[in-house]
Amino acid sequence: MFKKHYVVAVVSIFLIPAVTVLGGMLFSAINPEIAAGHPNYERNYRLLALAKILVLWGSFLVSMGLGLLCCFFVLKSKKLSYAWMFLAVLGPFGIMILATLQDKGPSPGELPQQFPGSLKFYLRVPLELCFFVLVWAVADQAVQLMSYVSILHESVLTGRTVAEIINIRDASGGMWAFSEGLEAVYLMVLFYLLRPVCFDAIGRLPKIWASVKRA
Repeated sequence: MFKKHYVVAVVSIFLIPAVTVLGGMLFSAINPEIAAGHPNYERNYRLLALAKILVLWGSFLVSMGLGLLCCFFVLKSKKLSYAWMFLAVLGPFGIMILATLQDKGPSPGELPQQFPGSLKFYLRVPLELCFFVLVWAVADQAVQLMSYVSILHESVLTGRTVAEIINIRDASGGMWAFSEGLEAVYLMVLFYLLRPVCFDAIGRLPKIWASVKRA
């Protein structure tokens, strides 16, 4: 059985995109100009503009809160000191570091406790560095693939050619690069959090195979 606190940590991270998308939709839906032509235009305009800002900051703060919850429950599941919460100031990179810390309260036979947590320091450091580079490369390629798929989807919906859409995005390249960078970092966090889950699943394969053979 997966630890319930670790499951909550993973769910917290999964909720961040949902909160971000919902906040963006509400932000776009609020148009202060709809107050035009109505009584008390100036007051209504300011209220709508304020609501727009509150939605933006609200979604940002909720996302930050979910990140903090993730850090808290990762530590709780590993039975580590809450003093490690200071790593939360590093944002997603702090969560990645917390995910690599050795579990002080592993479940019986849990593979993550045996590997890589029990490796010697001089072996684990290069292993973690290699894993970081691998995760970075995979996340970057995944983002590039999703970007290309979104371009194809936009091309089908708008009738523009792929080259035209790429040129439009290149005109605001900084915004797209920032967005893709955030997506890549988010995927890296997911990979780090799901690593123990994958190790645990691998550790259970021999038992599952043995039960299948007995059946």
